[in-house]
Amino acid sequence: MALLDTLITNARIWTGVRENPSASAVGIVGDRFFILDEAQAHQLGARHRFDANNAFIAPGFNDAHCHSVWFGLTLAEIDLSDCHSAQDVYDTLAQAEKDRPDQEWLIASNFRPSKMGGEELAIAELDRATNNRKLAIKHNSGHSMTVNTAGLQAGGINVDDPEQPEGGQVVLDDDGNPTGLLEENAMRAINDQLSPESVDELAYALQLAHRRYVEEGLTSVTDAGIAGGWIGHSPREMAAYQQAAAAGDLLARTQAMITSDVLHPLDGHADDPEGHGLDAGIRTGLGDQHLQIGPVKLFTDGSMLGTTAAMTEAYCGCSHRKGYLQGDPEDMRDQAIKAAGNGWSLALHAIGDAAIDLALDIIEEATEKYGAPEMPHRIEHGGVVRTDQIERLAKNNIVVAPQPRFIPEFGGIMAEMLGEERTKLAYPAKRLLEAGMILPGSSDRPVADGEPLKVIQAFVQRKTENGEEFGPAEIITVDDALYAYTVGSAAATGWAGRKGQIAPGQLADLVVLADDPREVDPDTISDIQILATMVGGEFVHGGLEEV
Repeated sequence: MALLDTLITNARIWTGVRENPSASAVGIVGDRFFILDEAQAHQLGARHRFDANNAFIAPGFNDAHCHSVWFGLTLAEIDLSDCHSAQDVYDTLAQAEKDRPDQEWLIASNFRPSKMGGEELAIAELDRATNNRKLAIKHNSGHSMTVNTAGLQAGGINVDDPEQPEGGQVVLDDDGNPTGLLEENAMRAINDQLSPESVDELAYALQLAHRRYVEEGLTSVTDAGIAGGWIGHSPREMAAYQQAAAAGDLLARTQAMITSDVLHPLDGHADDPEGHGLDAGIRTGLGDQHLQIGPVKLFTDGSMLGTTAAMTEAYCGCSHRKGYLQGDPEDMRDQAIKAAGNGWSLALHAIGDAAIDLALDIIEEATEKYGAPEMPHRIEHGGVVRTDQIERLAKNNIVVAPQPRFIPEFGGIMAEMLGEERTKLAYPAKRLLEAGMILPGSSDRPVADGEPLKVIQAFVQRKTENGEEFGPAEIITVDDALYAYTVGSAAATGWAGRKGQIAPGQLADLVVLADDPREVDPDTISDIQILATMVGGEFVHGGLEEV
């Protein structure tokens, strides 16, 4: 009688276990890895045997910071990714206006201002291109949006005398007229018109996103902000996740961060901490290995490309602008500390070093009061991290989730904004490892391309879109990049020792590659073919030869 459900042999297995990094076979029982000794595995017998034909096998990739619903929605929206001039944008929108006659709003995604060569979109031309239909252009950063006049009016923004929101800006021209560009919290007026999408729409977006995930070798993802704020799509967003999971469409394991906007005061016993969270006391950790609630997501600042990330020193070439915080720092501290006291891990979006100072103060206070949570507190992005901040981060076991894929996509623009010295501090990787910190792999998709092999290549090259070096001292090895996208991401999301390694007892998630990323030219890492992806002992993409 066969004791193993699955046995894979003739493989080059990278286990992710430093003490035992390689194997040639792996046996699986149920949804767990069981054995790596090939001789013993053959003695146990298997119901299904697969020959890997010397393919490279690694633990399944894990993106610790992406946006699944947002990404899935972009797959059905007007795509501006190939636009390199304002005229390209106008032409694409004009064609879409003809092709989509029944849509009340024309919604476009993947707009990258950095590709425009300094050109800015003119609101009058947007009005003409769209025939005055309501338009919303989502910038790839997620922190800005461009609308036309009809869009401004639909959002209740006074085109003659617009009110400026806290933590955002309705950008004006020299004559005081709106340009159509909305930054940060100014986008809420438009998002309130576009949201909420229906649960069915969101579930379909998840289906599209997850199909792409497994094709790229992703077996786990973290959606970094759902259910509220400018980044959420519906108060019922978690219901869409459950619907997609019930339909079998949530192919990759998912952890979802709840935005701080939806947490609220809670009643309770006099001995309980001051209540702040979700009804029924729902908090970080609820769920299972397939779908789980993660930390609460709170934005402290904006984006580097939009110069809204909060810096201690001004952006280069823009001496009057240091970016800004997303609100009153004391209010943000109060929200976060109350959430931590009610069992929430914290995930604080902080890109500029001034915002990271605030995030560190908050997390240090939360840890001092309530201890370190099982799912670690995190700082999302870490765009500019000073040496003194690295020391504080390491001391408090805080995870920083950087996105190296930003570098080949718009690193040249960032370097111009930061200057030489700050570029050395941007999106660290090696310094985190040298400080003994967890380094996860993440993309911020759809802000940047989320294919794991492309992100791994960015980790080991750190070259801008112009082929120039960007903080080369932060380059890490391919081995360390693989650890980041497997072991590191598991640890960052509170799953260390339970997934992220091909080791007995851990979840049987793996990816099969045509080549070993450590042995190919670094320029070709992203070209390696994904042959198969397995989640919980079952192939969800591709497969191997059964023998």
